[in-house]
Amino acid sequence: MSIKKTTIQIIGSGILQDDVLMVGESLLRKWKISAGHPVQLAFGSFRQEVTVISVPRYSGLRVGSVLARKMGLHASHDSCNLRVTYSRGRRTLRVGPLISVLVSRDYPEQPDKPFGSITLFCRELVGECRRQGAYVYFFTPEHIGSQPGRVQGWVYDGGWKKTIMPAGDVVNNRLTSRKLENRTSVQHFMKEVKSQYGTAFFNEKFLDKNEVFDALKSNSSLRKYLPESHLLQTFAVFKKMCNQYPSVFLKPVRGSLGKGIMRINKQTDGTFSVLSTTAGTPRKQSYANVDKLYKSLAGKMKSTRFQLQQGLTLIDHDKRPVDFRALVQKNASGTWTVTSIVARIAGGSHFVSNLARGGTLSTVKEALAKTTLPATVRSNGLTSLKTAALDIASGVEKAIPAHFAEFGIDLAIDSTGRIWLLEVNSKPSKNDNTPLNDQKTRPSVKKMIEYCCYSAGFK
Repeated sequence: MSIKKTTIQIIGSGILQDDVLMVGESLLRKWKISAGHPVQLAFGSFRQEVTVISVPRYSGLRVGSVLARKMGLHASHDSCNLRVTYSRGRRTLRVGPLISVLVSRDYPEQPDKPFGSITLFCRELVGECRRQGAYVYFFTPEHIGSQPGRVQGWVYDGGWKKTIMPAGDVVNNRLTSRKLENRTSVQHFMKEVKSQYGTAFFNEKFLDKNEVFDALKSNSSLRKYLPESHLLQTFAVFKKMCNQYPSVFLKPVRGSLGKGIMRINKQTDGTFSVLSTTAGTPRKQSYANVDKLYKSLAGKMKSTRFQLQQGLTLIDHDKRPVDFRALVQKNASGTWTVTSIVARIAGGSHFVSNLARGGTLSTVKEALAKTTLPATVRSNGLTSLKTAALDIASGVEKAIPAHFAEFGIDLAIDSTGRIWLLEVNSKPSKNDNTPLNDQKTRPSVKKMIEYCCYSAGFK
């Protein structure tokens, strides 16, 4: 796909007034703009009326350094290449897209790694934006001030620099904490930039496990993927599930990285064993009956809401459970696509496959080849997983009113070859969906920027 980018030159101080924009004559003809006429220049939430001057035999834009600073444009070589669109009806010349990435925290005392472990990911976004003709900066909840149209952010221009920036055409919410996301300042900012500037704010909320399953239950075409699940509220439902299935799982509805999950197994003598995830070997406890087991959970239930879910007999690798993480993203035309699917094999004695719990990655083909599934199921496994992931992503988007552009969808295949949904994550971990080959720019980053350009109207 060829991307049309326009060179934006920054002219030295005093040479060009800050209310003047120089435009190549070929662009003026294309946009049917008359030289000397005023137009509105837009870059994210930045707006300023400027007078247009024609530049013969030139096909870019030139702005004065004062105007560039107001816009938040920084270029070490006094030029950058961005996409430009013109709306005749609104007399608006838009430069961009300007992409804002909201991250949890920064470390100003580490100028080479201002975002800690995700700094390399941020650099990857910078590089891909330059390739695609977009401009990106990064900010935290601490950088949000009283004016939603202006935030303090980090740009990369030969090194990381902090500067005042307009709100982006698009905000990618990469917050990793519900507490940060629910801050009044963050929620106010989100509401204001969407209403005042038409900013697309995506991955705008966390999902909890029960919310997703309840939402998908109403879709008859998706029920085949759903293990029986309930919000743990009453002893009657708990007792029914524990007696009905050989194993059930208790999962914190707002948990992540496999933390706090418990697997309950009913033994042949009527007792129950409980395995709990820990940093080391899973902790095992036994209970004489379901009543005593439920009473042991009373303290946890006061502070944590749990999803009670039917246990499944998953395919395994050397008796270690295997599941699958599908990264599903919207592409350059706003359509859901599967970027990658990897198999995750539980580590050691763990019963969850999260990498944070010692799990390892494998390709889907390799994982399925080592199972006892019929050959036809193994050969169609990847296609079936992709279909399920796309169906589920579309179902979540329709059922839950929020703007999403990527999901980490955890799927499982049982010993009969049936596909099940385990979890949907609206903030997929960079560790869990890392491709199994080395590439300078991950496909997930490329697709993320493509969707940003689409959602900002720079197609």
